[in-house]
Amino acid sequence: MTETFNRILDSITGWIFEMIVQPAMYDLGLMDWAEDAVDWIQFGLFGVVTIIVVYVVCRPLEAWRPVEPVTDRRAIRTDILYTLLTRLGALPLVAFVLLNSLSAWWAGTVADSGFVPPTLETLIPGLREMPILAFCLYIVILDFGEYWRHRFQHRLGWWWALHSIHHAQRQMTFWTDDRNHFVDEMLAALWFGTIALAIGVPPGQFPLLVLVMRLAESLSHANVRLSFGRVGERLLVSPRFHRLHHGVLSTADHGKNYAVLLPVWDWMFGTADFNRDVYPRTGDPEAPEALATGGWLRQQFIGLKRLAGAIAGRPGY
Repeated sequence: MTETFNRILDSITGWIFEMIVQPAMYDLGLMDWAEDAVDWIQFGLFGVVTIIVVYVVCRPLEAWRPVEPVTDRRAIRTDILYTLLTRLGALPLVAFVLLNSLSAWWAGTVADSGFVPPTLETLIPGLREMPILAFCLYIVILDFGEYWRHRFQHRLGWWWALHSIHHAQRQMTFWTDDRNHFVDEMLAALWFGTIALAIGVPPGQFPLLVLVMRLAESLSHANVRLSFGRVGERLLVSPRFHRLHHGVLSTADHGKNYAVLLPVWDWMFGTADFNRDVYPRTGDPEAPEALATGGWLRQQFIGLKRLAGAIAGRPGY
């Protein structure tokens, strides 16, 4: 599964580089950067694939059975801009550089020390012969990490100052998943990447892991009246389950339903609400109006201002 996905991604990347990018780099005398260019093309191409997969899955569901009618298309367009910048713009380039640097530092540190850090496959050697089971275990561990990152976003005042941008959206759709401050995005990328490195996620499986997690997160934000039933709601996060998190249960200090993919973490740590009949209005009533209706640049500026206020301990932040 992962091999087929990566083979297709590599083939398209190679074609784009050879037919479009390489000739231009040769003319400009930039061939010393050829290897980095290939990596960046693949990174950007993966962003395109992610957007397409999410749109194909989520858009028909929103058209089929929306929770609420669309009343603010401008807010949705702002969320689309967030997605494009996050998946295709400068933000993924920064994340790519940071994660590559982290990976290189980790590899160098391990090599210099002579210490071989344990990974899932060294702790459980049989996983090498069961790639599908290994893939599922990686998802479970990464999802556990995402649950706690989300809780910290609500519990730590300075982090909530950034994350509140995400919760200010009143017209929630699957595009809302990427509605985050760029500093928050960098922290999330480092958090996720560090855990992946620590447990030894194979590079070949990493893109597909990210795709699965992104699809789950986007679906959970979709404007669709969809519940997975009494049993299913306890196995996978549904749009209804996560909508409660963005509704009346969404506050800086007393949130519920933090899970990204597996609700079991909310159940284990006492933060679950399985009320299947509720589809609340979304949006943080305490957030500045500009966080709900302002443009991308305005929201980013306010996020930085609120972050500085929270770190300084000023009232109201």
